[in-house]
Amino acid sequence: MKIIHTADLHLGQILYQNYDRVDEHEHFFSQLSEWCKSEKPDALVVSGDIYDIQQPSATTRKFFTDHFVRLHMENPSMKIVITAGNHDSASRIQADSAVWEFANAKLVGLSPSVDLNCAEVGWQDDYIVSLDCGFIIALPYMSSDRKEHIQSILDRVASLNTDGKPVVMMAHSAVTGLDPEGHEVGNLKLQEVDQMGTGYDYLALGHIHKPQTIGHAEDMFRTDVTYPSGAIRYSGSALHVSCDEKYPHSVSVVEINRHGGDVHIRQLVIDELRHFSELPQDGSSFRTSDEAIAAVTRFCEQNRNGYIRLRIDQEADLPANFCQMIYDELAKTADEVRFNPKHIWTGTISSEGQNQETQEFEVAELQQMTDPVIFIEKTADQYPDLNMDEIREAFIIVREEMERMKEEKRNSEQVRADRKKARQQDSALTTVINGPEN
Repeated sequence: MKIIHTADLHLGQILYQNYDRVDEHEHFFSQLSEWCKSEKPDALVVSGDIYDIQQPSATTRKFFTDHFVRLHMENPSMKIVITAGNHDSASRIQADSAVWEFANAKLVGLSPSVDLNCAEVGWQDDYIVSLDCGFIIALPYMSSDRKEHIQSILDRVASLNTDGKPVVMMAHSAVTGLDPEGHEVGNLKLQEVDQMGTGYDYLALGHIHKPQTIGHAEDMFRTDVTYPSGAIRYSGSALHVSCDEKYPHSVSVVEINRHGGDVHIRQLVIDELRHFSELPQDGSSFRTSDEAIAAVTRFCEQNRNGYIRLRIDQEADLPANFCQMIYDELAKTADEVRFNPKHIWTGTISSEGQNQETQEFEVAELQQMTDPVIFIEKTADQYPDLNMDEIREAFIIVREEMERMKEEKRNSEQVRADRKKARQQDSALTTVINGPEN
């Protein structure tokens, strides 16, 4: 069995509230297209976070459709398996699943209901893709542990797998033992590996953007490695999603000879259209705005494109329009060089330079604050070491998790209602056929 494993496409991402990445995603898909044609895999698996937000624009959804339909047309025998991640709307992914069957694609958005009886037989098949060469278990993002559900699906595959074919399982989760570079550990809900059950040969993970095989940190950037059955791997994201992801990104080509056999993994390194750079490039910090502007000008002259972020000493006296000065300089590149306005501040502020004023609020103003981030932003000057970007991202994750839990509850209630209706219909049909009981 041979698969290409990728994840975390984040289609529709807008970086720094200013830059869309359509051409960067186009560049990725052109490489993916060539790899699918040359490698001829049995399946292409995409382990979640297809979109960057749960309500992508019509243009972004069309981009998704156009490119995956093209992949199917170029490789009609290749199965495409796509699962929802925490950035995706599970119900929207699921709603499109039936029509995608015409493109030899399996889309799975909704996870097994927490109220589902794992002993029942039949529901597991919704998450199983059976190929001539093996089995793929397609699990979307799940906000809570579902070990019993996962193991029930694996057991179902085991009962079907009488010929000892390879078993691949997909999931979108942060598991223990990962290297979190590029992610804030505090924002990750880690799951024990044993919660993923037993019985798979390869666990194709999404969610973490750094390519890595769990338990094999020494092989992080080796492009050709073989492991025994049970390998657990993050393919990594398609693009550098943030400026903290300075490592190479790749897709994984995985070959498995038999169930319980060897797992051969090759990394195909992705050529990023734009790279992230920090200025000054020698690791020092700017102490004046003139130094910074001059360095930005040199970067634009020497590089065709890229994203830049500035390291600035906290003692630097920057003009109020400093960021606009940077944007004006970059305008000469027609947006090919792009700017992250969240500076990296270095050094410490002297006692003379510290603002000793305390922010005060009226009681009525406090009562009207419904967003805790607003309060934190208003008092941020009192805490120079506070990273507001991390705080905002943490609250976004909390809100997304709450929405996810609400959606799962609604889905669970709908499943129960549908089953109740089905039982009532079956009862009514039995009455019609057999007549009422005396």
